[in-house]
Amino acid sequence: MASGDGSTALLRNSLSEAGFHTYRSSLGRNLTISPAKFASLETVLDRMVQADGKRAVLVGWSLGGFYARVLAQSHPSKVKLVATLGTPFSGDRRANNAWRLYEMIADHGVDSSPLPDDPAVKPEAYTIAFWSPVDGIVAPASARGVETERDEAVELPFRHFELGCSRRSVRKIVETLGDRLSAIDSA
Repeated sequence: MASGDGSTALLRNSLSEAGFHTYRSSLGRNLTISPAKFASLETVLDRMVQADGKRAVLVGWSLGGFYARVLAQSHPSKVKLVATLGTPFSGDRRANNAWRLYEMIADHGVDSSPLPDDPAVKPEAYTIAFWSPVDGIVAPASARGVETERDEAVELPFRHFELGCSRRSVRKIVETLGDRLSAIDSA
């Protein structure tokens, strides 16, 4: 929550160096769930698939992971893999430390998203939940999910605001994504 394209620059650059074609969301700071932002992300997803000629890999940090999961649910033929970083997609939304702040900023409660899809429902795409036992913002169980909500959970020992911009965290994310995509492509 509250981050934008600037905070994901190291992650995007590292993914690019590893051979991924990356795209900015270009939506500004990600503060709340919004149907207008979701529609814009659907347009970005369409551009990605058309430009690359293949299904997309979606990586979302915190609230961005909520969008990534719902995009994959809504457009299963366009998404190969979804990776969430410290995203509160599972369980009680009030188990997270930022829910009060979110409700002060948003025009809806944490339990009444304006999008019709439930982020706890596993998309058809392969899903990796990167989570942290020391996150500090998102409850570990909420970001890890249960086995029926994701394919894999990968523990990262970093605070919430380090998940997408710490060099060690980004290195582990890029390595994991590369390994999983290689396995998916060779299956």
